[in-house]
Amino acid sequence: QVQLVESGGGLVQAGGSLRLSCAASRSIFIDTMGWYRQTSGKQRELVAVIASGGNTNYADSVKGRFTISRDNAKNAVYLQMNSLKPDDTAVYYCNARIRVVPGLINEYWGQGTQVTVSS
Repeated sequence: QVQLVESGGGLVQAGGSLRLSCAASRSIFIDTMGWYRQTSGKQRELVAVIASGGNTNYADSVKGRFTISRDNAKNAVYLQMNSLKPDDTAVYYCNARIRVVPGLINEYWGQGTQVTVSS
C-alpha cells in the first residue's frame, strides 16, 4: 500500500498564489503523479499530471497559471498555483499511478486539501 500525504491548501484572495505538495509514504517507482480537483455536486476533474520522465498535461482552464513538478527521489509532486481565481476553489486531490506489472496499474489518492479563493 502507498499513502499520499498532501499539504499546502488554504484561503487566498483572487490573484494570489498557493503551492500544494504531496509525498508518497514509501519509496517506490511511480509512473504518473497528478492533481485533480472536485467541487460539491461535480465530478472530479484533472488539473495537471506529470509522468516520471517529466512530460506534463494540464487542463485548459489552468494552463499558463499552474505548474506541476515532481521530485522522483522524494516521491513527491507539487502544484504551484498562480493568478488564482474564485473558480479554482475546490478540494484538490493528489493522485499516483503505479504500474505493478505490464497492463496492471494501481491507483492511489490523497485525502484532499481544500483550496478557497475569495473574490
